[in-house]
Amino acid sequence: MWILRLAASCMIPVAFCAAAMNVGAGTACADEKDAAIAAWESTYQSDVLPILRERCAECHRGDEADGGFDLDRFAKSTRLAKKSDVWDSVGKRLRLNEMPPSGSPGLNDHQKSILHRWLDAKPGQDLCNQIATDETKAWYRGYVMSRRLTRTEYVNAMRDLIGIAIRDPSSIPSDGSGGEGFDTAGDSLFTSTIHIEQYLSLASQMIDSILLAPAQNASEGRSPDQLAARERLFAPTDKNSTLDRNAASTIVSTFARRAWRRPIGSEELERLLALYDHAKSRDAEFDTAVGQSLKAVLISPNFLFVVETETAKGGVQRLTPHQLATRMALLIWSSIPDDELLDAADAGELDTDEQVIAQTRRMLADPKARAIGENFGLQWLGLANFMTAVRPDDEVYPEFNEQLAGDLREEAIRMVWRLFSEDRSLLEVIDSDSIEINGRLASHYGVNLPDDSSWQRVKTNDRRRGGVITLGAVLMSSSYPRRTSPVLRGRWMLEEVLGDRVPPPPPGVPALDAVVAERPMTLRERLELHRQSPVCASCHDRMDPLGFGLENFDGLGRWRDKDGEADINATGKLPSGESFDGPEQLKQILMTRSSDFETHFVKKIVGFALGRALSSFDDCVIQDCRKALAANDHRASYVLETIVTSYPFQHRFFKAAESAAESDVQP
Repeated sequence: MWILRLAASCMIPVAFCAAAMNVGAGTACADEKDAAIAAWESTYQSDVLPILRERCAECHRGDEADGGFDLDRFAKSTRLAKKSDVWDSVGKRLRLNEMPPSGSPGLNDHQKSILHRWLDAKPGQDLCNQIATDETKAWYRGYVMSRRLTRTEYVNAMRDLIGIAIRDPSSIPSDGSGGEGFDTAGDSLFTSTIHIEQYLSLASQMIDSILLAPAQNASEGRSPDQLAARERLFAPTDKNSTLDRNAASTIVSTFARRAWRRPIGSEELERLLALYDHAKSRDAEFDTAVGQSLKAVLISPNFLFVVETETAKGGVQRLTPHQLATRMALLIWSSIPDDELLDAADAGELDTDEQVIAQTRRMLADPKARAIGENFGLQWLGLANFMTAVRPDDEVYPEFNEQLAGDLREEAIRMVWRLFSEDRSLLEVIDSDSIEINGRLASHYGVNLPDDSSWQRVKTNDRRRGGVITLGAVLMSSSYPRRTSPVLRGRWMLEEVLGDRVPPPPPGVPALDAVVAERPMTLRERLELHRQSPVCASCHDRMDPLGFGLENFDGLGRWRDKDGEADINATGKLPSGESFDGPEQLKQILMTRSSDFETHFVKKIVGFALGRALSSFDDCVIQDCRKALAANDHRASYVLETIVTSYPFQHRFFKAAESAAESDVQP
């Protein structure tokens, strides 16, 4: 990020000057612009030119300099900015490791760092309207890889496409994570033979379960869900029409359009219908024959992958309306576009920001937007594997069961989902005066609500609960099986709420429970003894006080005043000098760092949306999201609206079909 700050120091005065010139401040702004250029050129003279002379002068000097790039013409630092095209080409060659050429003395890491830093700090760059390309990916790590659907996206897409749910999603291999920590990162979504086998098996099972009986006995052996699914598949045909090849063509083309998220061509349709024809030639019933074509749709890369086609020339290009619709659906629904979104893409009604925002708001109001809480929310909170990875000790917590775990998980999902669907303030993630619970969870938390109550928002009598740090699932996952852990809870708050990084403990440090004392000690006393080591204190002084503020919550997230026979001490003092007592006061201190939280939250959801690690090119999106929050009472929907209308969300870099020969560098 220091590269961005250096670049921004050159960019911001220029942008500011452009606006200020309109109000008569032209001279002062021109001076600032000149100063930025002068500083950049001065760095060239002191830091860059010596490297070029040492490593490049042998080939790039005199009238016969390679590529026409004569270093002698750039021996002086003046007027460098006016030759920006030259330095763009130099930077491209360096990043592709084409300079210095093979066989010549290479650049060491320190020299590369100096050159890249100087090139990236060139005054007047507009990173807001750029994305990482093939030349810059090694430096910015913002290159987007084509990817398949994640397991969650595949399961949701099958449900929305066919109308019935996959009974056992665990049969599909789980996904890893990458980028900003999400399974949507393309570079972590490999495709194995096991994936292909399961996709084929599931496609066959799902279609066969719907079309398992002859057409004349359509209701025989089918459940109500299967009957509804068959009706959905056959809906495009007239109920009174003959079930022949024309009907099959209508059914298959409609199904393929939904599955492939775009109109399909006549040749594609004919290839799919060839399977229908083959089945009919063997005297198959209509349902069986058309089912073969439908299965082919489901195992096609057009369904299984996020297909974003490129031109032969390659380069940065805007996504097509249908590709943009797919990105929007994957972000908000973790699924495929519905008919209304596809119709909008067909009609060219995703071309303006206003049109994209209108669809975004419609999609957030749809119940399928729950997916943003389940998919993004649980991964961000570290709860994606909550149901299988968190197992409290049965002896200490006999009340724990799978039903309670499901309710705790659902509470976390609903908190994130409702932020967007109800357009609530993002600051409620830190502190809220209400919680969303059902009757069982209310009983667990000690909230007065009938046991059979459905999910609802309930005002809290105090500020003990409310916000992400007091979610039962978070408190439980940041505890040990037999006891709470102020260290784990404090670390979780630093990393997942404030965006601070806590390094792993150094090797050789004994576990807390291994600390030997002459008398029985409380957990707080053992931690204080642990922190006496300077190597431990630097991190524990930041983590432990935060965690102590949540000690009133036990390992299942219930309120308590005692831990065994000892009174709970929930006081803490941060290295900054701020003191607090209990979760109410702790949340107020976290609110003073709400800017850090909002920045971290925005980075996480931008990374989730783009499916890759973030780069300097994405900082404009992050800043635009922060500005939108500040101008709109921190309402969460403005984050999504900013993302879906941003340059990197609507554009992509593609490699050329064939790498063209690089043109000579001409100053």
